[in-house]
Amino acid sequence: MGLLKAAGVVYKPVEELDLGPDSNELYVKANIKAPRMSGFLAKMVAWILESMMFGTLALYILKRVNRIHKFISNATLGEPPMFVPSHPFVDLNEQQVIEINPDASPAEKVQQAMDCLPLTLESSLDTSKHSCFRRWTIADYSRAYRSGEITPLKVAERFIDAVRESSRRPLPMFFFINYDAEDILRQATESTFRYERGAPISVLDGIPIAVKDEIDCYPYPTTGGTKWLHKVRPCTGDACCVARLRSCGAILVGKTNMHELGVTPSGTNPHYGAPRNPYDPSKISGGSSSGSAAIVSAGLCPAALGVDGGGSVRMPASLSGVIGFKPTFGRIPHSGVLPLNWTVGMVGILAGTLEDAFVVYAAISGQLPSDESTTLPPKVHFPLLNSTNSISNIKLARYGAWFNDCNEEVRLCCSEALQLLCERYSWKTVEVTIPEIEVMRSAHYVTISCECNTSLSSYLEKYRSEFGWDARIVVDIYGAFDSNEYIKAQKLRYRHMQIHNKIFTKADVIVTPTTGMTAYPISKASLKTGELDYVNGAKILQYQIAGNFLGLPAVTVPVGYDKAGLPIGLQFIGKPWSEPTLMHIAFAMQALCITDYRKPKVFYDILDKK
Repeated sequence: MGLLKAAGVVYKPVEELDLGPDSNELYVKANIKAPRMSGFLAKMVAWILESMMFGTLALYILKRVNRIHKFISNATLGEPPMFVPSHPFVDLNEQQVIEINPDASPAEKVQQAMDCLPLTLESSLDTSKHSCFRRWTIADYSRAYRSGEITPLKVAERFIDAVRESSRRPLPMFFFINYDAEDILRQATESTFRYERGAPISVLDGIPIAVKDEIDCYPYPTTGGTKWLHKVRPCTGDACCVARLRSCGAILVGKTNMHELGVTPSGTNPHYGAPRNPYDPSKISGGSSSGSAAIVSAGLCPAALGVDGGGSVRMPASLSGVIGFKPTFGRIPHSGVLPLNWTVGMVGILAGTLEDAFVVYAAISGQLPSDESTTLPPKVHFPLLNSTNSISNIKLARYGAWFNDCNEEVRLCCSEALQLLCERYSWKTVEVTIPEIEVMRSAHYVTISCECNTSLSSYLEKYRSEFGWDARIVVDIYGAFDSNEYIKAQKLRYRHMQIHNKIFTKADVIVTPTTGMTAYPISKASLKTGELDYVNGAKILQYQIAGNFLGLPAVTVPVGYDKAGLPIGLQFIGKPWSEPTLMHIAFAMQALCITDYRKPKVFYDILDKK
């Protein structure tokens, strides 16, 4: 194959890159060379990739035409590798924050988070209804429980009825891989007794929260969306993040559906069904945390947990019209999460409002109790969202060529939202250039491929036949990368960390659309075989990669809809450890858009007293 060898890029030093608005650094668009595959085509491609005669050649060609050889395999760069996106803690002197005792219990942190929110707990359910659409919040549930208007047990009964109804619709919603009505009622009964005694554990007591089936939540098996992974890795207890929610009294209502192994952004799963978008059940809800996004969007839970390895929290949140929040790498313990992509995957939160995402974040953030790292733990600050003074002098970095590389409706909606935000709060947009974005996407793909392949390699021979055809193809591709490519991808991680650090000297956050398009249709063939759509997939995840590859915090906020009524999100990417500033900005953006939010076609009023 020497005759086919592609020339590699020779990367110039970071200090020579011009990051200003008039830079001559070329913006390279994604140019994916792969067909949309499902049904018979998916089976045929899997056969080719696994063929001793054709597989090696096919994988070589795929890597060449998709510029892996050019950007990574044969590239020359002088940076050292950075294997984990860990960030030393730097006190950012953020505005309108309070410092929290890192040793406080989850329930104590939840109360401190509630103290940071505007006072909204005094009105009853009837008077808290607005003329515009709004989802029930954690505060709504807590107020209703404390006043006796409803009980956690009654909410649990309604929840179970709604889940059963959702599975009988003309188009079943496929929210869950696993839920146990008896266990839900048991938790709700215990919570109801606590309220009757006047001793709820926290504001999260009795709140239904769902968990992506990539996170341990005992006694449910953790499948990762497969039919076999729980056989080789039994779930023996709660993940740390789940245990913290349970200690606050939350009702863990089951394991949400996800794309098998989280390998593509559609969320479609041939084993457990395609979680459908509540705004249009013929469309994807986004992946891989597809069930978590759909459940929150449809009103079944005010919040759910997901795992974000390549935008897998933010993408489905945006496509399904809810908040998606991914903290800094290391802010939330990863203990008890499937080790599929351990340097790019992070637990994240999907919620109906920024306030609810904040409350759940307060409960689950913080280091493991057993962490004996020699480095000082990062300080914990919460945003004072109840302050009468908004934060000031915020600068939002915008790379025009990248920001505008999306469909027209997304571009217009996000541009208008950004302009409105800056005008309302007198914030400034700073035009910048962020070089080599497509290179970073390729390096992230090599990284997540190698990590997932390493995690699964010992099981592939025995369980390959139990994979969906789409996951089977992806795992075959994952195995095509070698140690040279992995090391060079990590050198590119260090390089892009330096580039982004320079951008953050000019601005507080980077702003982008969350996805380059709105939700696309679920194909009939994908329901049986799964589906690979690298072209649409690249369009959906093109703004996600820095958050994962570089371990940066990021949040998406719903800001509008396309002509078909499908949600559009705006994303803010922050400096390491800048969660409070991100929440302030997202809260401000939400306040400007919330009166225009639309009710999904599939929605359940769990708290409605009728």
